[in-house]
Amino acid sequence: MNIEFITKDDLRKIENLLGEIKGLLKPGQGQSKQWLKSYEVRKLLNISPGTLQNLRVNGTLRYTKIGGLLYYKLEDIEKLLEDNSR
Repeated sequence: MNIEFITKDDLRKIENLLGEIKGLLKPGQGQSKQWLKSYEVRKLLNISPGTLQNLRVNGTLRYTKIGGLLYYKLEDIEKLLEDNSR
């Protein structure tokens, strides 16, 4: 059985990486939010979780997965709405 240790340096690297990720996901001052979580997209589009999954699976809506969370670019959602407007 191998035992692996996490060093303080490892923890600092993880902390820095998390800080960078949070910085990318947080809206800047005076800017609109760039990334939305699944529940925000469902609320915005008034769709069910299954419909959102279908949009992902068939490639209609791009997403990014970090850990267990899915994020969607606001500009992709806006483009989806524009492309499907009549």
